[in-house]
Amino acid sequence: MRYGVMNSPQRPLMEEVEALGAMGFDYLEITMDAPHAHHEAILAQKAALLKALARLKLDLVCHLPTFVSTADLTDRLREASLEEMLLSLQAAAQLQPLKVVLHPSFIQGLGAMLPDLARQHAMVGMEKLLKEADHLKLIVCVENLFPRSHSLVRPEDFDLLFQKFPNARLTLDTGHAHIGGGTQRIVAFIERFAGRIGHLHASDNFGHNDDHLPIGAGTIDFPAVAQALKQIGYDDTITLEVFSRDRDYLRISRDKLAAMLAGR
Repeated sequence: MRYGVMNSPQRPLMEEVEALGAMGFDYLEITMDAPHAHHEAILAQKAALLKALARLKLDLVCHLPTFVSTADLTDRLREASLEEMLLSLQAAAQLQPLKVVLHPSFIQGLGAMLPDLARQHAMVGMEKLLKEADHLKLIVCVENLFPRSHSLVRPEDFDLLFQKFPNARLTLDTGHAHIGGGTQRIVAFIERFAGRIGHLHASDNFGHNDDHLPIGAGTIDFPAVAQALKQIGYDDTITLEVFSRDRDYLRISRDKLAAMLAGR
């Protein structure tokens, strides 16, 4: 198993690389969001970034922008969002990451009142992104969301997507799946998509909000999750999405999860 950490785009990228690189993880998952990790900012620092990653012996996963809307009902907003995603994908390709995480757009505002239309827009954008990823020879792992996103929440919501896009993989976010679905939904994702899970985001919560708590601080039954992962033979990347001011909880969470997966 390989464990990674995620930068905060609110802080200068190279400062984040140095701070997180000293923590002994296997890779960095770059969140490609403004202001400090926008694709233009990343490419402006590309040489320094790659040099630092090599020195720190860190591999790389790229997380495409979260805070854009390829499902927006306004054409120009939707098209601008898709352009940002495509440019981010092309920038990621220059960094040769292990894989790329695609966080689907939230369906909100009037889109939540016209969800079929918003989902249609989102699927058109998804198709363009996944075709470009194939052209760039990138592995894309599509992330499951939580109920108020109105998009790709339940395991069965991914059936059509995976039928249509055979090269796409799943980023299983434990925190997202737990909201409104409990540990049972996390395990259901694992069992349904045993051969399609390409990446994990691990954090805890109490089943109501995406709190990004340390492992064991909420109500997710992580021993049950670990057992389900062991049963399908998952042995790939897990990013600790623990957003605490005290980053020692990243190491603590990694060690707790690693012990569970090792049966200790």
